[in-house]
Amino acid sequence: MKKYAIATVTSMGLRITPQDRMAVQNSNLFYLQATSAETNVLNVASSLGRECLVMTKFVEGSPMADFIKRQLRARNMHFEGKNVPQGGPWGYRHQFNIADSGFGLRAPRVWNDRAGEVGRTLSADDFDLERIFGEEGVGILHLSGLIAAMSEETTKCCLEVAKTAKKYGTLVSFDLNYRATFWKGREEELSKAFGEIASVADILVGNEEDFQLCLGFKGPEAGGTELSSKIDRFKAMIDQVREKYPQARAYATTLRQVISANEHLWGAILWADGEWYVEEPRPIQVMDRIGGGDGFSGGLLYGVLNDWTPDKWLQFGWASGVLAASSLNDYAEPADEKQVWDIYKGNARVQR
Repeated sequence: MKKYAIATVTSMGLRITPQDRMAVQNSNLFYLQATSAETNVLNVASSLGRECLVMTKFVEGSPMADFIKRQLRARNMHFEGKNVPQGGPWGYRHQFNIADSGFGLRAPRVWNDRAGEVGRTLSADDFDLERIFGEEGVGILHLSGLIAAMSEETTKCCLEVAKTAKKYGTLVSFDLNYRATFWKGREEELSKAFGEIASVADILVGNEEDFQLCLGFKGPEAGGTELSSKIDRFKAMIDQVREKYPQARAYATTLRQVISANEHLWGAILWADGEWYVEEPRPIQVMDRIGGGDGFSGGLLYGVLNDWTPDKWLQFGWASGVLAASSLNDYAEPADEKQVWDIYKGNARVQR
């Protein structure tokens, strides 16, 4: 029996969002939460009672670090990580993600303030990997391209953690999550590292651009902007990817078309165990779009953990993404499985 359903490597930060869907520049009241893309993925399983582990780093004595730890505990997540002295006012800190939700045709905007981020110093030596993966056991290790590309240290950390996890039979999930600002000047190094992580991954998540820019695949012929064209192009892309990474059991991505900040068409596609599964895009109402993709990945992985059939992975992932988009938090926080399945079925009737 494995102690942890899912574990992740991450750099924790803080997210501040204006109240009442206001824009950042004309707001003076903000909502504060602890955040990271990777813990957003774990939040589906942790909310539904599964034990999850966050492998990270904290600034010693920082009230912001204390806030993050309290938030993780409240979200049913265990955490391990060194406490590093701040080193003065220009030393280490936790990053700030400053975002607004947008409204109507005013698009959401996101600013990242990451100078001095303590998580950029993460090392595999910070953790007892033999104990975590060999003795305690982990069902799935989830890694994101955001943490893998953050610094030379985090790149090496993710590689070593992925290899150790694989050695002990842990499934590896890798969301490519390409960000041009993280890759600038490190393209060759990161392409090699991402290829190594992908070579041990059982589940690969990413859109066409992610697979092209992270793993060097040539994109299919450009088509229309319709979501049906995107589905066809993604299938053509994955046909290439499967040849190079045949060990992966599943490849997935979300499909999104923005009607307004408050309404999207939302779909998803999955190749698993030799079959294609598609959730055709449907209109959904959006409170805050950030975290929808992480919610999708979290729901998908929850289906894998429960040994559901791949069509159920995709359905639960699709609905978990919708749940995340219906919240000002950037993660899905289901009350129970029924809530997610009701979203999938389109049942928004009051529950008494």
